[in-house]
Amino acid sequence: MILMDKKLLELWYLRDKKSVHTIASELNCSDGKVNYWMEKHFIPKRSISDAIYTKHNPKGDPFSPKILQTNGDSFLFGLGIGLYWGEGTKKNPGQVRLGNTDPYLIRAFLIFLRKMYNIDNSKLRFAIQIFTDMDQKKEEKFWRDFLKVEAKQFYKTINTRSGSIGTYREKSKHGVLTVYFGNKKLRDILIDEIEKLKEFS
Repeated sequence: MILMDKKLLELWYLRDKKSVHTIASELNCSDGKVNYWMEKHFIPKRSISDAIYTKHNPKGDPFSPKILQTNGDSFLFGLGIGLYWGEGTKKNPGQVRLGNTDPYLIRAFLIFLRKMYNIDNSKLRFAIQIFTDMDQKKEEKFWRDFLKVEAKQFYKTINTRSGSIGTYREKSKHGVLTVYFGNKKLRDILIDEIEKLKEFS
């Protein structure tokens, strides 16, 4: 009986990341039967969060960490982790998110994501928050041109009433730009790197 083949189940479930339901469909049997043989062969089941992650990333992680080989790599890595530590949103468990008014800070963080984790530029998303007395189209174009990204990568711009944030308004020449990369695993990796840095403080 094919379901008794431990190596086959390990190949499909562990290596290829197929779901129990998919394996059952391919073998024309019930999910319960697949679960029975996986338990019989002591094949560990994925957690619900891992299963959801695999479902949304069927081709594997949409990023790949770079091995640090030069002083330049180490500098960029440290800079990126520092930026995320200071300016990133750490409470959201499902995505990497960082917002700031400084275009150069934002661009440095994007370089970090692209070079240190080989993230596809098209997978990044952005949101702009501006004030009502600012030219929306002008600022949207500024950020697209400065970051060299497409208009389709932006969420709807948020308009905030002018003067409602006090002195912060003076520091926000082009509004606030927030970077989003929807990936729980990379978010956890960055948080882990921050925890390592805390050990030196």
